[in-house]
Amino acid sequence: MVENVMIAPGTIAARARTGEVVLRTRDLVKQYGQRLAVNNLNLEVYRGDIFGFLGPNGAGKTTTIRMALGLIAPTSGSVEILSHDVIKHRAEILPRVGALVETPALYLYMSGRNNLRAVASVLGGVPDKRIDAVLEMVGLRVRQKDRVRTYSLGMKQRLGVAMALLQDPEVLVLDEPANGLDPAGIVEMRDLMHRLTEEGKTVFISSHLLTEVQQICTRVAIINLGKLVTETTVEELLTGRGEFTVTVERALNVRRRRSPSLRRSHGAARPISLPMEPSSPLLPRAAAANLISSSPTRALSPIPSHRQPSIWSRSSCA
Repeated sequence: MVENVMIAPGTIAARARTGEVVLRTRDLVKQYGQRLAVNNLNLEVYRGDIFGFLGPNGAGKTTTIRMALGLIAPTSGSVEILSHDVIKHRAEILPRVGALVETPALYLYMSGRNNLRAVASVLGGVPDKRIDAVLEMVGLRVRQKDRVRTYSLGMKQRLGVAMALLQDPEVLVLDEPANGLDPAGIVEMRDLMHRLTEEGKTVFISSHLLTEVQQICTRVAIINLGKLVTETTVEELLTGRGEFTVTVERALNVRRRRSPSLRRSHGAARPISLPMEPSSPLLPRAAAANLISSSPTRALSPIPSHRQPSIWSRSSCA
């Protein structure tokens, strides 16, 4: 049985932004047969952002990234990077973009440094000083001569990031870059991302981990089932309020002691409204998980402000 949970109140409003848009999707759609992997996605990423693209596995994150890099064609809509359509100006734009999509393809029998040299040769050559610099950036200088088969998963991820940085790109697109990193490695990755943005670069990171996005990113877009849920700053997401419908797998068993103001509305779906305070976890999904027993969350979608019940107005929940 599937039921809906509404978590209220208020809205999560994105901060007014100014500056150059370096990555934009316009009504982006990717359809495989009857399945919509990406559904009318509109994003704007600004220069200097560390932009988190957050969603559960299968939400459409990697498909969006592949379209952004021109690896697959959209069913409809478009992607612009640095004010140019990616499909029409691929040869001009992609050399200015560094990317790591899913697991990096590495030669396990070669050293880390020689892996970078191999990639550099395909790119038309990169000076040894640049290879030295990226190895230092990702913390692999000491292990650069060791064979990659001796690297941990986190070290392989960092080597993949080094490959993406070889051409000193203006835009860096990373798909799950913290995969396999320990807490110290995530801190190093965060510091690296901030150094890059201080140089005027823009970083686009996809992830399914709330803590990773919270620690690394400055702005975030949440995607679920191919559709955009919200786009805002991490700060506002942590402190804001919003009303969402959370779809769970089984019938609800809500712990009333955790929500004294619980009310069940009428209708076929029998939605349950729950207050979400500013001190709640990063996402309504996490807040709902604390209130719903044995009911894994399947979907998350925002409720338009004009449809929000007046009982959950900002003033009534202050």
